[in-house]
Amino acid sequence: MNNIIQVKNLAKSYNTLHGEIEVLKKINIDVKEGSFTSIVGSSGCGKSTLLNIIASLDKQDDGQIITKGKIKIGYMFQDDALLSYLTVYENAILGLKLSNNLSQENTNYVNHLLKEYGLDNFKNKYPNELSGGMKQKVACILSRQKKDQVNGL
Repeated sequence: MNNIIQVKNLAKSYNTLHGEIEVLKKINIDVKEGSFTSIVGSSGCGKSTLLNIIASLDKQDDGQIITKGKIKIGYMFQDDALLSYLTVYENAILGLKLSNNLSQENTNYVNHLLKEYGLDNFKNKYPNELSGGMKQKVACILSRQKKDQVNGL
């Protein structure tokens, strides 16, 4: 199998009031095409920092990320970032409203996703009425919606 992502000697530190904290030190990972890769570790060990760097949301201090061709990288953030004063449905269509893409076809697709994720009976609920996993599902619908908008929903 070929590597689709290679992380070579990755390093990242953060400056704090108490000095510099080295979060990642000489991290090396090969992700093979068609494989399933998990990153596990204790709280604060740098898992999110590593993923942020791989997804180009943060910059490393040293080392490199090598990708095979043009690949799409995405992952679910720890926080769902739903707006507490909007219902599940209103949160799910917010991106469409803001980008002026609130067509019947797109709202039908959002309704399809809500049903696919088992949230159709929770459309009129607010985020504080949902479990953590359900909130993550709504956030996932938002990310799928953006991807599909780009691909011409």
